[in-house]
Amino acid sequence: MKKRFLFVTGLMTLLVILAACGKDVPDDLDWEVQDFTYTDQTNSEFGLSDLDGKVWIADLIFTNCETVCPPMTANMSQLQDKLAGADVDVELVSFSVDPKRDTPEELMKFSEKFDADLSNWHFLTGYDNEEIKSFAESSFKTAVDADPNSDQFIHGTAFYLVNKDGVVVKKYSGVSNVPYEEIVDDVKALQ
Repeated sequence: MKKRFLFVTGLMTLLVILAACGKDVPDDLDWEVQDFTYTDQTNSEFGLSDLDGKVWIADLIFTNCETVCPPMTANMSQLQDKLAGADVDVELVSFSVDPKRDTPEELMKFSEKFDADLSNWHFLTGYDNEEIKSFAESSFKTAVDADPNSDQFIHGTAFYLVNKDGVVVKKYSGVSNVPYEEIVDDVKALQ
């Protein structure tokens, strides 16, 4: 009886371990990113086709932001350093939610404030407010709205992990308590 109990317990443990190994990344959101072609900080076209077959992390920011965007961008910069230190191949994409003010030149200045390595980090603009609002809602399931009482914007503050097929599989806090090591591990799992 004891041998049978140990055998069954061992078998169940093995099955749990094998089931866990089959998952690429927990919290699979399965949100397809809509096709896009926008303008980056170098005034060049950049779109979903440039990310085909690549793992990438996205966020929503704007350069005139007085609250969450500076810490988010600082955190993304720190994440970029950690990913590079782990020798992980990943692209970073920051979509401006204020495209009227965020010209490529403004995005370039903003990126420089945070020591962004622009070899794999793209700051995007080149659309109107309605387009980014629709894109954010359909691709990242988050709202983007102008604050009626100021020149600020209300938007999601998550970092979104996108797999090689252009599907959002997980999101993380982008403002505080960013789980850097978890993100690095999840990106590695998708490589």
